[in-house]
Order: sequence, then C-alpha cells, then structure tokens
Amino acid sequence: MTIESALTYFLAIFVFAITPGPGIFALLAKGMSAGARPCLPLALGMTLSDLIYLLLAFYGLAALAENWGEAFTVLRYVGAAYLFYLGWKMWTAEVTNHTLLSAQHNSSVPTRDAIKGLTQGFLISASNPKVILFYIAFLPTFIDLTVLNRSDMVLVVGLTMVGLMLGLMLVASFASSARRFFQSERAQKGTNRTAGSLMLAAGAFLIAKG
Repeated sequence: MTIESALTYFLAIFVFAITPGPGIFALLAKGMSAGARPCLPLALGMTLSDLIYLLLAFYGLAALAENWGEAFTVLRYVGAAYLFYLGWKMWTAEVTNHTLLSAQHNSSVPTRDAIKGLTQGFLISASNPKVILFYIAFLPTFIDLTVLNRSDMVLVVGLTMVGLMLGLMLVASFASSARRFFQSERAQKGTNRTAGSLMLAAGAFLIAKG
C-alpha cells in the first residue's frame, strides 16, 4: 500500500466520519445534552462497528450482504426503534438545578454509562445502511482489497480507527461547545428537546435509507 493511497483513504474515512447520518445526529444529541466526554464511548462503539464491517470487507462483505440482506433489514429497523426510544427519553427528560450543576461539575463518565454509550454507538453504526454501503461500494475505489497483505490490513484498520475517532469527536466537541451557551433551566430543556429531535431524525433516516 503506497503512502498516497494511505493518505487518500485516511482523508476519505475522515470525511465519511463527519458526513451527516444517524451516528452524527446521535453524537450531536449526546454532545448537546451531556457534553463531549460522554460522547467518547458512543464514538468508540460506532468505530468498533465500522472496524467489524471493514474486516468483513476484507473477506467478502458484498457476498454476505447479498445472502443476509433480510438480517441487515431487521437490524436496521431495530436500530431505528432504539433511536426513537432515545429521542423520546431526551424529549421528555426533566431538567432541575441538580442536573444542571451535575452537568457543569461532573466530567467523569460512570462505567455503566460508558458501556451503555458503547452499545448505543455500536448498534447505531451497525444498523446504518450508509456504513454498509461505504465498505461494499466505496472502499474498493480507494483500496484494491485483492492485493492487500496482512501488514496493509493492519495499516488500513489503524487509519480507519484514527480517522473515524478524530472526525466523530470533532463533531462531539462542536456540539459540546454549543451546549455551553445554554445553561439556564429553560435553555437546557430546549436543548434536550433539540437533542431528542435529532435522535428521532436519526431513526427516521435509518428507515428512509432502506
């Protein structure tokens, strides 16, 4: 794998990471409601799902998608339903002075929430047709998968992980920065509803892209 092809792929995966879709909507919603740090497990879950699709692409993801198309469809609807649930939870979340203070002073992410965020991110990405399409149709335009050796595969995996995490966390940081301007109880309630609407939009996006 040449340096030029590696750089081209890294740029492509970074642009892919920040392209609007269910994952970006989810990150924006999470960043606006909780800040950037809680987005890390969510982004990591999305990245892990992408890495699995990447590994499958090395060994024939297109054939897998053709033979297991119905399974991917079911997974997509499960992901959409879960996003609708998260959107409803955010829309109806109560905002109190206690939650505002906690959001301002608590920068750590409890283990339970981290695992939950990791699972959410994995499910959102795994059920996203855009992700499957990228690794089936667009990946081969950047990399000739038939000539990759083991060291090339390791390099592609590393580039994918760095490119995705960089792009996703930049989106999360942007959402967190916007959140800082809305610290009153009324503003936070509006932020939660906006975040909930983003989650609902992400679910609708999954269904519409089927």
